[in-house]
Amino acid sequence: MLSLIGLIGGLLLLIILTIRGMNLFIAAPLCALVVALTSGIPVFIGEVNFVETYMQGFSGFIASWFFMFLLGSLFGKFMEDTGAADAVAKAIIKRLGKQHAVAAVVIACAILTYGGVSVFVVAFSVYPMALSLFKDANLPRRFIPAALAFGSVTFTMTSAGSPEIQNWIPIKYLGTSPFAAWEVSLVVAIFMATMGFWWIRKMINKALANGETFEHKEHDPEIAERDYPHPLTGLFPLLVVLVLSFSLHEALQQMALIVALGGGVMTLIIINYKYFHNFGAAVTLGTTGALIAIGNTAAVVGFGTIAKSTLAFQQAVEIMTQIPGNELIGAAIAVSVIAGLTGSASGGQAIALPLVGPHYMDQGVDPEQLHRIVSISSGALDSLPHNGYVVTTIRAICHETHQRAYWAVGALTVVVPLIGLSLAIALFNWF
Repeated sequence: MLSLIGLIGGLLLLIILTIRGMNLFIAAPLCALVVALTSGIPVFIGEVNFVETYMQGFSGFIASWFFMFLLGSLFGKFMEDTGAADAVAKAIIKRLGKQHAVAAVVIACAILTYGGVSVFVVAFSVYPMALSLFKDANLPRRFIPAALAFGSVTFTMTSAGSPEIQNWIPIKYLGTSPFAAWEVSLVVAIFMATMGFWWIRKMINKALANGETFEHKEHDPEIAERDYPHPLTGLFPLLVVLVLSFSLHEALQQMALIVALGGGVMTLIIINYKYFHNFGAAVTLGTTGALIAIGNTAAVVGFGTIAKSTLAFQQAVEIMTQIPGNELIGAAIAVSVIAGLTGSASGGQAIALPLVGPHYMDQGVDPEQLHRIVSISSGALDSLPHNGYVVTTIRAICHETHQRAYWAVGALTVVVPLIGLSLAIALFNWF
């Protein structure tokens, strides 16, 4: 019982401290220590101890994602410093009008995500353009994280055909394909896209009616009008990233993203080199931003690693995977809860599927239906405030606070996917 109280209490404390803006390098290990102590995990000694377990999660994430974060941050910073992002934004505003600024951000994120670019990298890449679009349209910048997240982790990340890992993990355990249950997936994706876009527009319009406008910050780039490159010089490097990532994904897996980002960065440097205001400063700021972003995320991953090591977590997984009643509902609850506890969609799947998959397939559940439910459900509660992507996007990339930006993010990446999940379950049970 004490272990369960510590697990839930540590998670709630981490969420509260994150929302209140506490430094995650302090908050995450502190909350993880609470979880460890209440679960009887020794701090320094023993085969399983707090320090080694936490650092395994922390360092393991950095080892796996360092180059993606570095290249993604450099790509975004170069787009910003050369004025390429501003040029693209102004071209979009000129052709589509200011009323479509949010749609442009969401669509850009959706295309890159469905093309296989990691959601972390999408945020780095699209943010400079999003900042310019919101500035030109005079929209409150606190909604930029919501627009980025909505286009990345809702109707694209977990949809049929998506090359994102959240759509591929079930294949290993269920013997399905990336296009499993594509008919229902398409309906759910359209629903989530429509509802989410309506909701973000409603939130922004309400903020505008209350007198909110775009707020300039001291770190925002100031690019003179004469320094703008041609808009295509900003779109072409994005296209290089998309094409390389999509074409090399199956052959190189995660390494394809490094190649794609490297190609995008080099393309951007070559075609826009004369437009750099300060190349050295851009490299420094991009590198520093990458370290802060990956450090914040790794700190939260360390917490999840401690949580997974507790007896309470193992008992929770066992209970979640044996929920009676409708099998699809049981699988959805199991994956959602575990993803929420670990703050990771892929983590929730990887932990639950070895147990959920065989259990429900033995009961005659259609593996394609199970695949789609597991995929969609993993992308809901995983986006609680302590999620690594959420922390990185709000704090490190957009330079916002959870208090200002998270509620819109939560509405679009937790509530909308949960409703979409309910729709998918209903469709599978009706037809």
